[in-house]
Amino acid sequence: MPRKIIIDTDPGVDDTMAIYFAMRSPELEVIGLTTIFGNVHTSLATTNAIRLMEIAGRPDIPVAPGSDNPLAQPYEGPVPYVHGADGQGDVNLPLPGGNPLAASAAEFIIDQVMSQPGEITLVPVGPLTNIALALRLEPRIAQNVREVVLMGGNALCPGNASPAAEANIRNDPEAADVVFGAPWQVTMVGLDVTHQVNMTGKHLAHYNALKNPMAQHIARIVPFYRNFFETLYGIDGIFIHDSSAVAYLLDPTLFQVEQWPIRVETQGLSRGKTWPNTGKRPVAGWEDRPLVNVCVGVDSTRMIDLEMARMAD
Repeated sequence: MPRKIIIDTDPGVDDTMAIYFAMRSPELEVIGLTTIFGNVHTSLATTNAIRLMEIAGRPDIPVAPGSDNPLAQPYEGPVPYVHGADGQGDVNLPLPGGNPLAASAAEFIIDQVMSQPGEITLVPVGPLTNIALALRLEPRIAQNVREVVLMGGNALCPGNASPAAEANIRNDPEAADVVFGAPWQVTMVGLDVTHQVNMTGKHLAHYNALKNPMAQHIARIVPFYRNFFETLYGIDGIFIHDSSAVAYLLDPTLFQVEQWPIRVETQGLSRGKTWPNTGKRPVAGWEDRPLVNVCVGVDSTRMIDLEMARMAD
């Protein structure tokens, strides 16, 4: 049976790639999308998520709208210079025909997890606000979820939203600290590995040759995103962020994993930094925290080959 997943997302070009990677993988069943601010406002993330399902020919997959703001502070705003003002590379898609669910993201997550204990994996690829809110509303989801596999954080490397912090975690550090501290299995697929996975222009050109609607949409939206990476980082192509979490679900052997407790800095210049206790002795503030699977290495060639193979016709 395919593994049932809920993708919590702020689409986003890399979110789009991850969602379609999952949908093209028979080992996974996307039972719903929940939306969150980050790359764009939550309202636009919701519109984009519905659009993506319609482009994929799967308008039956529900979309539940999430929180408009972080737990403790106002949302700092979208990043149009990365994903375009529309979050989809400024291709100006028409409005979708469908509508989101009336239930909130947190309510949808709770309903699905509690009605199918041990079966649902949560795959947040944006800020962790919805996940934290679901925990607050129904703490028992921690005992009933299969796993949480998230894209976010930086254990041993610099951040990308600041010198200290990765963007998804920095958008709601308080929520992230709740998620990393809950009594469930969390796997963190962060910048420690995603900045090792460089999908080059040669790889991206393959999308242009594919005829399936998902690949064609990626081919349309990725040039804007690619320009950001090539300008800022001086690389050929893009780093693969959100798709790395999907790759972990499909083949954990792609990754080198360490287990450490994680705390998230919520104050000052380091706000959003994910701090692992890599030592052998208990440290105040990290005691009684669960061990997190922290991805620190990746076979980038195999991972890119996997994603490209799944997107092929």
